[in-house]
Amino acid sequence: MTDFVVENRLFDPAEALPRGELAALQAARLVETVARAQAVPFYREAFARAGVDPASVRGLDDLARLPFTVKDDMRAAYPLGLLAVPRARIARVHGSSGTTGLPTFVAYTRRDLDTWAGLVARFLTAGGLRPEHLVHVAFGYGLFTGGFGLHAGIERVGAGVVPSGGGNTPRQVLLLRDLAADALICTPSYALHLAEVVREAGLGPSDLRLRLGHFGGEPWTEELRQALERELGILAFNNYGLSEVIGPGVSGECAARRGMHVAEDHFLVECLHPETLRPVPDGEVGELCFTSLTKEAMPVIRYRTRDLAALDRSPCPCGRTGARMGRVVGRSDDMLIIRGVNVFPSQVEEALLRVEGTAPHYLIEVSRPGALDEATVKVEVRPADFSDEMRRLVALRDRIDREIQAVTGVRMTVELVAPGSIERSAGKATRVVDRRPPGAR
Repeated sequence: MTDFVVENRLFDPAEALPRGELAALQAARLVETVARAQAVPFYREAFARAGVDPASVRGLDDLARLPFTVKDDMRAAYPLGLLAVPRARIARVHGSSGTTGLPTFVAYTRRDLDTWAGLVARFLTAGGLRPEHLVHVAFGYGLFTGGFGLHAGIERVGAGVVPSGGGNTPRQVLLLRDLAADALICTPSYALHLAEVVREAGLGPSDLRLRLGHFGGEPWTEELRQALERELGILAFNNYGLSEVIGPGVSGECAARRGMHVAEDHFLVECLHPETLRPVPDGEVGELCFTSLTKEAMPVIRYRTRDLAALDRSPCPCGRTGARMGRVVGRSDDMLIIRGVNVFPSQVEEALLRVEGTAPHYLIEVSRPGALDEATVKVEVRPADFSDEMRRLVALRDRIDREIQAVTGVRMTVELVAPGSIERSAGKATRVVDRRPPGAR
């Protein structure tokens, strides 16, 4: 791994507000947000159904009385039914891809875009980015919030940008080598694919100038972090965001890498039991729920993300005072229940990265041919370990089998496949194909 050292102490003063001052700021901004949401018919009706008079919302103690917002509410408001400002104030529109139905759109005012760039700049600075650096962005530029959001944050830091976009991986490697970028920004799964293509081109970390990686857009494990640092010679940092809330910039890691600092002056974060919707104690995994505090165009109140993580409000060595969220361990709607056991794709990734000879490229296929669920994990073997020698492959498969069972508690069928046979994506990787009837999942 690189010996590059990240300075801890460069941050926006708002990130180090004493907790009492932060709470007072949040309370005032919550009152403003609720008043702003009154311009949205959906929220007016939701407040009325919940028996909440917006004028009675005076502070943080009133948050639990407010109604939740879910993804289906945004779909029902298609295309811009949750807009809280006149259309003439829209500066930009982003949204989901809509691959499984109508896209969900989010709008931004000029002030929203300025806020967003500042929030992205926060986590990039916390993770070592400096004005003298050159940053290679391998996120797609389009409706997806990643490309443009991160681009603006990099420019706010003052660093240079290589807006490579997604796809054409050999060309990405060429640009990384020849333009000598200091930092790489993409999904962690695509960073792993880039590392593979770097190796296939006969290159190694010493042929690149990369020092930093800022990865997000999908859940990933500590084991994958270590693999990326080893393969690319970088320090790898985690960040989190979602388009419904603002995009990347909701939280990100500092140099201590003990969790991602939530920008609590801009977002109220709750961690709730996904079934009872009651708060869980700090350190316990629950569903993250966010309320925006400064968004103008499309404020969101108690948005249920379905992302599962834990919060930590203990002091951080970096001096930032915001609550930290741990890694997203999965999604409440992506959790697989296999023969009564809860399984997350990230657990399979963790198991694979413990076994020498495997690559963390995998696909979980779940079916129910009879009365019981059956799960098959297709796992790529590293090129150096892919062999026609049956005994070696059987031994490798057995090690994977044991490790998956130890981590997940479920016995799965392991199928070893050739290097490169599982589809790569510059966006979020597909990890699960569930072939069970909808009512049996």
